[in-house]
Amino acid sequence: MTFTSWQFGVFVAIAFAAYYLPALRAFQVQLLVFASLFFYGYGQPELLALLAVALFGTYLFLILALRNRRAWLPVGIAFNLALLAFFKYKLLFIDPASPSLVDFAPLDFLLKLPLPIGISFFVFHNISLLVDLTRQKAGPPTLTGVFLYIIFFPQLVSGPITRAEMFMPQIKPKYFADIPFVEAAKWILTGFFFKLYVANNLNEMTSYMSFPLYETLQTQDRWLLVFVYSYQIYADFFGYSAIAIGLALLFGYRLPINFNLPYISTSFSEFWTRWHISLSNWLRTYLYVPLGGNRHGVWRTYLNLMIVMGLGGLWHGAGLSYLMWGLMHGLLLVLERPLLPRLASIDFAVFRAARMTVVFVCVSMLWIFFKLPNFDHAVGYLAGMFTPSTNPNPTKLFYSLALLYSLPVVIQHLGFRLLFEGRLRWVEPYLYGSMAALMYLEAGPETSFIYFQF
Repeated sequence: MTFTSWQFGVFVAIAFAAYYLPALRAFQVQLLVFASLFFYGYGQPELLALLAVALFGTYLFLILALRNRRAWLPVGIAFNLALLAFFKYKLLFIDPASPSLVDFAPLDFLLKLPLPIGISFFVFHNISLLVDLTRQKAGPPTLTGVFLYIIFFPQLVSGPITRAEMFMPQIKPKYFADIPFVEAAKWILTGFFFKLYVANNLNEMTSYMSFPLYETLQTQDRWLLVFVYSYQIYADFFGYSAIAIGLALLFGYRLPINFNLPYISTSFSEFWTRWHISLSNWLRTYLYVPLGGNRHGVWRTYLNLMIVMGLGGLWHGAGLSYLMWGLMHGLLLVLERPLLPRLASIDFAVFRAARMTVVFVCVSMLWIFFKLPNFDHAVGYLAGMFTPSTNPNPTKLFYSLALLYSLPVVIQHLGFRLLFEGRLRWVEPYLYGSMAALMYLEAGPETSFIYFQF
């Protein structure tokens, strides 16, 4: 069930109405758990069994780790990583089209199951739960509380990835009078606008980046689509995160901000404090710091950065393109690290703008490996950006539409939001009204959220 479907609207309305009934207040957590299970199983109920294995297994290892952290915490983490590895990387070793993969029917069934939607996100929640709660040495949480943290439906499929120590204390009775309706509505409306108007319309253009369609493009159009895709993936994922934050507020929960204008970053390290913030924080807390962080010298720091970014790339998918995407980001972090103090000392507008441009161009170029998981296709697209096109009848792209649909991302990053929160606050209702009209009248063709595949 996707956020942009009418079925989801009906589902949220029913869940919201039941959630705040005084007679059901004592069962709010249980109701949200049931609603989240319905949301996840809608369309693919066979995956609920797998979700149950992940939930009950994690809870069992949590109870055991609370008694003996040293012995059971690694086992609980390994259990979750094994689930992730089995379903995400099994296609590296098997052919799903084969009628019989092995001679054992139950294993055949498991191997042929599709990739569970959002498995990367709920596995990361499971690991955070195990590490955070066993570190606090508190009493065992309730089963329903654990389940709610892991499968809370606004964040279940694509995050934001919430730390257990941040979410669990929020599990308490919620009251209708405490709902921040205006804030929630702004988040939800903004999210739908960026998804329906910006991302879905830009997707019509970036579909030509796929093989073999990119062979029909002119050289300059390949460059254009790289930047268009950069705007699209931001609008798509920011849109999902904004909707998730707004929905969570309606049910009394506050999720972390996941994006903070990443394309105005003046360094690659700053970019990763602004893009997919919850993933960056997770990787730093549960991977970079345990590896030693920057505590063991310069070269060990560089190695740790490469390991973290390489694994971050593989987390997105089992492919050479994803690995290359992660390693190249790691290399950029390593190369800029010794230069950052010197760069920070040169502080004037033109130089900052130049640094922003370099970061944006490099990040956008690397999105090619993200857009094209087949490494050969990604290299082919990249090579065509530096060679003249010989196609006598190239695909025609409408530059004016590319600008029109990208404009909201550009305007947002230029800081116009601050004006609407200051002297032009009176314009804000008209702004949101215009966004609502555009997303209704000019919504692009329906497409799933990009991060659903992870």
